[in-house]
Amino acid sequence: IIIIKIEAVPAAFALIFRSAFQGQAAVGGFVGATVMMAIQLGVSRGVFSSEAGLGSSPIAAAAAKTDTPGRQALVSMCSVFITTGIVCTITGLVIAVSGVLGELGPDGKMLDGSAMALRAFDSIIPYGGLIVTIALIPFAYSTILGWAYYGEKCLEYLFGYKVTKLYRVLYTLVVVPGAILGLKLIWGFANMMNGLMAFPNLIALFVLAGVIAKETRFFEHLLKKEKQQRAVARKK
Repeated sequence: IIIIKIEAVPAAFALIFRSAFQGQAAVGGFVGATVMMAIQLGVSRGVFSSEAGLGSSPIAAAAAKTDTPGRQALVSMCSVFITTGIVCTITGLVIAVSGVLGELGPDGKMLDGSAMALRAFDSIIPYGGLIVTIALIPFAYSTILGWAYYGEKCLEYLFGYKVTKLYRVLYTLVVVPGAILGLKLIWGFANMMNGLMAFPNLIALFVLAGVIAKETRFFEHLLKKEKQQRAVARKK
């Protein structure tokens, strides 16, 4: 879609930045409120997409087999860049160049979330909405499994393995209301839960800053050593 509407990309970038910083009508009635709401919304959505600062992705990273924590940390950092820096930017550009931003849905309300993405793809390419829907299925399924694993490992650490069986049942039941409740309610609940996760994790990051710096320096030293070894091997 971006290639088809390549001439609209500069205007799309302008729209994105203008919408983020322009002082339009907002709760509070002044420019500062608009900017603060934009920052708050952007940060909450960014955290939701990348899990940065939540302490959730290290649960999966800890299961990886690696010679040093720094190497796995670098891989985790790359995943944040890919999901937020690339995927979200491309999605935003598609919505902006398609011209669906601000359109109303069948219920008379402004399109948002996945409904807006579906309309954007459907307005440019045949069966675009169907393609996005099919693509969302494995994404949603893998996300459900991933967060189930996070919660299970946390409960197993705190209360032992036996409680995980009950957790699996309750988690499966929660999937149903999560799929049918209003998007505003889901976002509000997700933001609250993310905040409860981020608060203790950020404190832990601050306390363990020395350990992080030590591991980072060790990994940098290891990378230099590996680079030197490769250079020697090429000369031979």
